[in-house]
Amino acid sequence: MFRIRQIADPTQPHYRRVLKRVQEILRKQLPGIAPDEIDSLPERLHDPLSSQMRALLYVADDLRGKLHGFALLSHAPDVGFCLLDYLASGPRSGGGGIGGALYQKARAAARELGCVGLFFECLPDDPVACSDPSLAKQNAARLRFYERYGARPIVGTGYETPLSPGGKDLPHLVFDDLGSGAPLPAAKAREVVRAFLQRKYAYLCSPDYVDAVVASFTDDPVRLRAPRYTKASATPAVIGNGQVVLTINAEHDIHHVRERGYVEAPVRVRSIRAAIDATGLFREVETRAFGDEHLTRVHDPALVRFLYKVCADVPDGKSIYPYVFPLRNRSRLPEDLSYCAGYYCMDTFTPLNQNAWLAARRAVDTTLTAADAVRRGAPLAYALVRPPGHHAERSVFGGFCYFNNNAIAAEHLAEGGHRVAILDVDYHHGNGQQDVFYGRGDVLTVSIHADPRIAYPFFTGFAEERGEGDGAGCNLNLPLPEHVDAATYLTKLDEALAAIRSFAPQFLVVALGLDTAKRDPTGTWSLQKGDFEANGRRIGALGLPTLVVQEGGYRTVTLGANAAAFFTGLVAGHEQARSS
Repeated sequence: MFRIRQIADPTQPHYRRVLKRVQEILRKQLPGIAPDEIDSLPERLHDPLSSQMRALLYVADDLRGKLHGFALLSHAPDVGFCLLDYLASGPRSGGGGIGGALYQKARAAARELGCVGLFFECLPDDPVACSDPSLAKQNAARLRFYERYGARPIVGTGYETPLSPGGKDLPHLVFDDLGSGAPLPAAKAREVVRAFLQRKYAYLCSPDYVDAVVASFTDDPVRLRAPRYTKASATPAVIGNGQVVLTINAEHDIHHVRERGYVEAPVRVRSIRAAIDATGLFREVETRAFGDEHLTRVHDPALVRFLYKVCADVPDGKSIYPYVFPLRNRSRLPEDLSYCAGYYCMDTFTPLNQNAWLAARRAVDTTLTAADAVRRGAPLAYALVRPPGHHAERSVFGGFCYFNNNAIAAEHLAEGGHRVAILDVDYHHGNGQQDVFYGRGDVLTVSIHADPRIAYPFFTGFAEERGEGDGAGCNLNLPLPEHVDAATYLTKLDEALAAIRSFAPQFLVVALGLDTAKRDPTGTWSLQKGDFEANGRRIGALGLPTLVVQEGGYRTVTLGANAAAFFTGLVAGHEQARSS
């Protein structure tokens, strides 16, 4: 596991050691960098006024202090842009995701600084433009990585003009709009490029060269290269040939809280992945990046801003837990984060830390990638994500949940006037999507859960909660007692499926909680492997295009087997419905 933290004060001894290691990597891996640029890094970090480009350094290391990667940015506050100077990550035990997590941190930092975008250079992926054509493949891998987040080279300019005739290995200037979708005006691009070339490459570029390159930015707005490795209008590259599209939050494991009793751990995803891979039912699709507008269509923008800012400001290796709540005066927001956390949270056991935002934000991207596959015609898709999301309401988070993945996906699927049903089969009530869609008539929310008189979240999930306004009759709660056998559960599931058939949606979202299993530490029911297969078969028999989003399930001994059984039944039921 690793953490991401900012090296803000290089004068501190523990930061000096990390910074020294960063400088060693830069000298060894990037010998073309001017030595002065590497040597001056501590000064740029310590004294932002010493340079026209303020340095921001984020490192990924573990609790033993081993450095696994870093991202170095330069911020030009007078021009309003950020430059990603270097992003370096290496192999580590326990899986990857470091590069993605660092890049997300860089994007978040640029967004928080109010930048027009994030700029950086990438060497060409065309063999003809490389002095060594064999390097084109390596360069393409980098551009493919960034393209996942919507970052692409600017084209139609003289930026790649060689300093001397016949020069090769001329970098592309890549632009990331940070998910805003806003085009880059030519005037702003010229301002950025001039500042960039003059401040970073003054020792290389003559004033005449800079003027010529800047003047070449004539397209307004600037043009970006067409997607070469990921295409939103086509099915992304897949791994495997199963019936179920699979997306996985590869960066989930950076969110690892080791406090005693915190059961929402990375091993959950590993347990499920190992078991479902063996079924041959899945084909994996690479996660794409989506803009923050998908968050704010479902969640209060103030909550989104709060989660980002607090997670960014929590000290390294620490977590904040809410413990004071605004029962008397919700109109006054305190300054202290420990109190402020309770303003937006519904419990005392959902921590805020530096990696919570990164993991939760990537879970949203992972879920939306799977939702897009269903929109394009995939019959079944599964977003294997953590942290979960179904307890996150429009204005509050809690229950290990920060953003409501399944509600965000349902909102995305509902675009264009589609009707969507959400079926929540977690042990705990799906209060989040109920809150989001309670007044909507185009999204049916159904939840089968333990009676809120005896189970979290306690204050919602009662049968009389049926929706309001346009959503009257479009919320169905089916609470069950503390102890439930398979036959009782199937009775309620059949009632839920009948309501979905009557609603006649175009898409179905299943909030898959596997904490209904026997001996789950957060539940009291006794469903077993065969029961999950039967439940999946019944749901699949609806024959609807279906997105499954992972929610709870914490008994890792049986978690994977139960997930595999559910999908075996889901696919069988769906195939039978389609063939009849």
